[in-house]
Amino acid sequence: MVVIIDYGVGNLGSIQNMLRKVGCQAITSSDPDVIMNAPKLLLPGVGAFDAGMQCLTERGLKPVLNDYVISRKKPVLGICLGMQLMTASSDEGSIPGLGWIDAQVKRIRPSDSTLKVPHMGWNQVRQVKDDPLLTNLVTGSRFYFVHSYHVECHNPEDVLLTTNYGGEFHSAFRHGNIWGFQFHPEKSHKFGMQLLKNFAELNQ
Repeated sequence: MVVIIDYGVGNLGSIQNMLRKVGCQAITSSDPDVIMNAPKLLLPGVGAFDAGMQCLTERGLKPVLNDYVISRKKPVLGICLGMQLMTASSDEGSIPGLGWIDAQVKRIRPSDSTLKVPHMGWNQVRQVKDDPLLTNLVTGSRFYFVHSYHVECHNPEDVLLTTNYGGEFHSAFRHGNIWGFQFHPEKSHKFGMQLLKNFAELNQ
């Protein structure tokens, strides 16, 4: 089972529906007891960095998540803003992130001035290394992006996927029990379905 963290940011229904399509029991919850007892967690999110961190703080979820992820080392997947909140900080705001991974969030600055920000639409990814969440990821897989900021990992060993949009950026990472996707797998049809299936079937 996967518990999708409900902290007031993002459309949780589409993620829940996609997980159910791949045969995974999924629920949404903001209850600390439910979250602490989850086999796996998914941290979604859209919108601004500071607003996301404020929502986690107001709901008292930061210490719960730190215990789950850092102390107990149970698997967690961040999507879009959820991925960014796992880092130390963001150019978008002034509030510190969760700090689970040695990374920062930077503004997208394409080298090609004709490319628009936010980066919105389908784009291919390049696989940097093997990982259980990337099992059966085919060459040329395309995912749906909507973002104006991207994660910059300081440790190259944490990078799983990169994407080019007027310059290469890190579009997926893994650090131990922590994964993040900048794109929206729940909106990426068969490609995203495969990655969520891999997370649902993960044994850790």
